[in-house]
Amino acid sequence: MARRAALVLTVALLASSALTACSTEGPATGPASGASYGTKSGSGGAITMGFAQVGAESGWRTANTKSVQEAAKKAGIELKFSDAQQKQENQIKAIRTFIQQKVDVIAFSPVVESGWDTVLKEAKDAGIPVILTDRAVDTKDTSLYKTFLGSDFVKEGKSAGEWLTGAYANEQGPVNIVELQGTTGSAPANDRKAGFADVIRTDGKFKIVASQSGDFTRAKGKEVMQAFLKSQKDIDVLYAHNDDMALGAIQAIEESGKKPGTDIKVISVDGIKDAFVAMTEGKINVVVECNPMLGDQLMELAKKVVAGENVPTRVETQEGVFTQDQAAAALPSRNY
Repeated sequence: MARRAALVLTVALLASSALTACSTEGPATGPASGASYGTKSGSGGAITMGFAQVGAESGWRTANTKSVQEAAKKAGIELKFSDAQQKQENQIKAIRTFIQQKVDVIAFSPVVESGWDTVLKEAKDAGIPVILTDRAVDTKDTSLYKTFLGSDFVKEGKSAGEWLTGAYANEQGPVNIVELQGTTGSAPANDRKAGFADVIRTDGKFKIVASQSGDFTRAKGKEVMQAFLKSQKDIDVLYAHNDDMALGAIQAIEESGKKPGTDIKVISVDGIKDAFVAMTEGKINVVVECNPMLGDQLMELAKKVVAGENVPTRVETQEGVFTQDQAAAALPSRNY
């Protein structure tokens, strides 16, 4: 009789334990039943962010990464960081890993604009909000991300074009331009090209005689500029989509026996310290700023979207345009 009572008690305890486990654990995949998209459930605790970075192709990107990492630490946000090495497939893999890890929010700078709908739909289905940083995506479904934080790349291209048309306002022409594009298919490459072209097409004397990707890297910028110098007899202006490519191209120009900033005017985008040094040396004529220090703004947006608060669909950074006569005064304040 005692043995039978003990057996009944054991079965009851096991049943009670099973019921308790079912009531506290959510499903294996996706958000807990009834959980709202972009709202941190449970009793609180530190926010976990998955961040998929493009890579480390430039000084700008290195500064951007440092800003994100330092801001996360300061904000008390646990950061899971992935370097995609400039490959979209690596970013998609990283985002899927973040989803499996059930992070609270995902942020990333897309390598290219297209091809994100599937993985972003997976994040949305899992109840994980997404913030785009620095670069946008090309999608008809804007519900796949909460907000975009970064620059207006079209505006940057237009600023570069406006400086050029102003500088050559009294010249008869033609003005032959070579263009170092960023990574093919990326938002900054597409938009900086479009904005620049939109301005210079208003005056027929401006002609882009060669345009090729330099992958946003200094080495590739030098390599492509060497090819331009061999294939193009007359080059008046170099328009580079970022400073690292411009700095690589400057090496090629000097090695060819020409003087950058004088024989070939140089227009660049970003605003890293090395570019300002080059401006003080007369080797770059103008730099259109693109601010990489997005970390603090990103963490504030992350806290809001995780809490389920409404945020603007686009948050732009404040930036300027710097010429040679401004470079020396601005150089000490360049932190990247």
